[in-house]
Amino acid sequence: MIEKYEHTVQGGQSLENLIRNAALSRQKSGVLPNEHDLEHARSSLPRTLSSDGVGYDKTIEHIIEDLVPAFNNSSLSSNYYGFVTGGVTPAALFADNVVSMFDQNVQVHLKEHSIATDIEYYALGLLVDLLRLDRQSWHNGTFTTGATASNILGLGCGREFALRTAAERKGVSVTSIGEYGLFEVMQAAGLSGVQVLSTLPHSSLAKAAAVLGIGRVNVKNVPREDDPLRFDTRQLETELARPGKASIVSVSCGEVNTGRFATNGIEDMQQLRRLCDMYGAWLHVDGAFGIQCRILDDSAEFASLKAGCEGIELADSIAGDGHKMLNVPYDCGFFLCRHGKEAANVFQNANAAYLAFGATQDIQSPLNIGIENSRRFRALPVYASLLSLGRTGYQDMLQRQIRLARRIAGWLFDHAEYTAFPETSSKDELLKHTYMVVLFCAKRNHLNRELSAKINATLRFFVSGTAWQGKPACRIAIATCMVDEERDFGLVTNVLDKISAETKT
Repeated sequence: MIEKYEHTVQGGQSLENLIRNAALSRQKSGVLPNEHDLEHARSSLPRTLSSDGVGYDKTIEHIIEDLVPAFNNSSLSSNYYGFVTGGVTPAALFADNVVSMFDQNVQVHLKEHSIATDIEYYALGLLVDLLRLDRQSWHNGTFTTGATASNILGLGCGREFALRTAAERKGVSVTSIGEYGLFEVMQAAGLSGVQVLSTLPHSSLAKAAAVLGIGRVNVKNVPREDDPLRFDTRQLETELARPGKASIVSVSCGEVNTGRFATNGIEDMQQLRRLCDMYGAWLHVDGAFGIQCRILDDSAEFASLKAGCEGIELADSIAGDGHKMLNVPYDCGFFLCRHGKEAANVFQNANAAYLAFGATQDIQSPLNIGIENSRRFRALPVYASLLSLGRTGYQDMLQRQIRLARRIAGWLFDHAEYTAFPETSSKDELLKHTYMVVLFCAKRNHLNRELSAKINATLRFFVSGTAWQGKPACRIAIATCMVDEERDFGLVTNVLDKISAETKT
């Protein structure tokens, strides 16, 4: 079987070298593919399946020559600032190739069969260490496909807990909503539904609510008037006290547009914890964009960002993205839970006879605490990257990302043609709260309407178009291990200066 990975193609190149050279070539060609390469790739796609196939060598040639030039460089370039993709650390890349080679299906913990589930368990422990969480409380969880799956797990556990607690407070004993069903338990407890209370929640939270039968309309914003990301605690308590509702409170630990935080220090989380305990609610943290700030050093430079992550150990569950904060390949998210048995109440496999003998092992079988029964061994790249870089390696990576973001934000603040968001009269205040995301617009409306398209048309760096307070805006999200502050700052400012100069009438 190993022989299939030792083919040589195109002038005797090994497959490994061919892929590496293709990646290097793509890396030099711009952040996005050009129009010609996209059209050529689309025209090369077969319209029907051939009877005999084209063979291995022709297939490799087609992928390398026709398709690869039409991929974007989201993980290969330090200047892809659109979706928060992240890069891939060398150790994670190596491990991901091992994952494909050995193709472990990490579903049941069987000591005699494979060490894969042990590695996943240890990788979760290393991740808990990185996030400065207590292993005794938090070494429970699993790796997922990404933030959406992680939020499904968080809201699923929250739905289980909140409904069971509400039923018990009415004298109704419920073993498991996962066992008896959402509607039966709500009816028995005299409840009309479940609500998720948050501030500027990520879209994946609404999707998770839809999947779980909670409903997108029941994901509710409870913001302060002066700050749409912070909780209005009076309004929150009013919602928690509503009769007929079981509640989950979800904290945005890094908002998607600005990277800012819903809490600011331990006192905020303590207040949320107190309210959740009072009303039997589950406290969930959606940490996909900001939880990694817990790894920053204790200097004044990063104090405001660390404050946004203080107290998350008081939550019941945490969702995060590995491809963002850890710079491991897609797909990888993670879910951590302070209550070791809660996930099994929801996601327990329905006792297939051929899987039952794995149930008494010392490590939980992943199929009993997550969505999938069959799953990729996505823990190995996480394990390899954490082992390779350690805390200081990840700390250095994140600090370089933040410093570049703050340098760009400060430049935009001073620029006559651009505005950095959220608007403030103080540059120091803007920089203090700038994390890895920079949100901005052009001051001239006609330029602003086309700004993201003009930036991306240069192929030198890529931004995502978004909106802020009803007007078009651009978003730079810096999440790659390949960031170089001097080089990347020069590139971004050069492009933006050139665009503003060329569009002046």
